[in-house]
Amino acid sequence: MNVANHYSFHRATLDDLALLEAWQSNPHVLKWWSSDEPYDEGDLADPRVVRWIVSTSERPFAFMQDYTVHGWDDHHFADLPQGSRGIDQFIGDPEMIGIGHGSGFIGIRMQTLFDEGAPVIATDPHPDNKRAIAVYKKLGFKPSAPPQETRWGVILPMLATP
Repeated sequence: MNVANHYSFHRATLDDLALLEAWQSNPHVLKWWSSDEPYDEGDLADPRVVRWIVSTSERPFAFMQDYTVHGWDDHHFADLPQGSRGIDQFIGDPEMIGIGHGSGFIGIRMQTLFDEGAPVIATDPHPDNKRAIAVYKKLGFKPSAPPQETRWGVILPMLATP
């Protein structure tokens, strides 16, 4: 099977908000992703962030977002070159965890961002999220600094280049 055809991405819309809220209430997501403020119409309209629903075989199972690291004055990746993108994601469907989907769809989105000219892709998992860190390292990310406290919580800054 061609991996590139194995995953599809569609921009999150208002019709996806209930699905996102349901996914964010799952314990495996809540552990690393706050659901205190579910996504709303304003979030979907934010030009700094592109939010995606990821599907395989027409089954939605994951959420991913990529964003300009220069969209916030105090962002911890603001010193990266212009055009750099940050990524965050989670697998919402608990049946789809631990079987290789994370590295599959993240890798595809990374390649698209690099093809679109991103010089660096950044991500910032919680330092205790060993599963995510292992996936990122498999995809070529390297820690760029020690863990640090940000307004978004404790993070391990990681960077990947083409």
